[in-house]
Amino acid sequence: MAQLSDDCFAHGGALLSVEDAAALVVARVPALAGVETLALTAARGRVLAEDLRAPRPLPPFFNSAVDGYAFRHADLGPEGESRLRLEGRLAAGEAAAAPLPAGTALRILTGAPMPPGADTVMMQEDTRLEDGHILLPPGLKRGANCRPAGEDVALGEVALPAGTRLGPAEIGLAAALGFASLPVTRRPRIGVFSTGNELAPPGGPLGPAQTYDSNRFSLLALLEGLPVEACDLGILPDQAEATARALREAAAGHDMLLTSGGVSTGEEDHVRTAIEAGGSLVFWRLALKPGRPAAMGAVGGTPVLGLPGNPVAAIVTFLHLARPLALRLAGATPAPLPRFAAVAGFAYRKKAGRREYVRVSLQPGTLPPEARKYPREGAGLLTSLTRCDAFAELGEEITEVRPGDSLPVLPFSAIF
Repeated sequence: MAQLSDDCFAHGGALLSVEDAAALVVARVPALAGVETLALTAARGRVLAEDLRAPRPLPPFFNSAVDGYAFRHADLGPEGESRLRLEGRLAAGEAAAAPLPAGTALRILTGAPMPPGADTVMMQEDTRLEDGHILLPPGLKRGANCRPAGEDVALGEVALPAGTRLGPAEIGLAAALGFASLPVTRRPRIGVFSTGNELAPPGGPLGPAQTYDSNRFSLLALLEGLPVEACDLGILPDQAEATARALREAAAGHDMLLTSGGVSTGEEDHVRTAIEAGGSLVFWRLALKPGRPAAMGAVGGTPVLGLPGNPVAAIVTFLHLARPLALRLAGATPAPLPRFAAVAGFAYRKKAGRREYVRVSLQPGTLPPEARKYPREGAGLLTSLTRCDAFAELGEEITEVRPGDSLPVLPFSAIF
């Protein structure tokens, strides 16, 4: 389990920017120990534990990049067509039996190793055959249409650094270098609670003043996209002692805990005091909308992050706090959230000194696309996420958005 000091998150101010909060998490939390070896077919999404050095060059030998004819560049005349005797054929998977004699050419297919002596390939569509000879036009540079050994990865080069999250491209590269398995970091166990007497689990009956719990399932789904083991810990009641006891017990068996709700200053908000009772707390009032209230601390050496109860606010704070913390524990190299440019199709005013995330739909047909603001702003509107495509990110320095302004957006398809 993670073991943090009680003051690992200590800082000098009460209000943190989004960047400062995320930087504090990454700087103060160590990656977990533990490595396991997985077959390539099981490694997708995991984090590489060690630098992967190339045990051989890639490609491993000098080869043809096209279907064509291999020859010695020195045999080309300075002007007009060159006429070379055609000798033999070489396909991928075959090796030349002897060096290529001067004044000759060899039919060669893509991926076949270049015969000794040959240094250039002419594409087949640029040549003519005549009486057992190949006619080559002038102007081709030495080494054209060839792939040198090690062109992609040199022998001994770090092909993939430790901390890399393994996707299809990374797994393909490892396979091309001859690796059948890879060392990956242990997945952090992250427990997820919802809080509140007003919540009921989906599928069961609802009390007269209850709603079905949604945040826990959204957070578990978000964690599924990270190299972690997500654990559903249910709903905590609005009771101080029960909340503190549950956090203490869960901290003993998890590397990180996530809660939603109960982090503000209401009489039934007990997460903050429960963290203090079990370890240490820094209450982060983030300069963020939605998502200002958040609690961060350590209970029994395990990091605990309390997210707001409103669904949109919980997701926004997850992206900026829980995501980098989970990736840090997993040993992954920090990566920013993906953003691209859009043009505002709305007018909006906001306070300076606070970052805001506005839900927008992206209109196709223009580059960059036009971002249209969702007509309602409540942080509890789940349909604002299902009916929009992205968050428009309005920086701390912005006080007004006008139609036509350029602004960055975070596409849901990439961040969820």
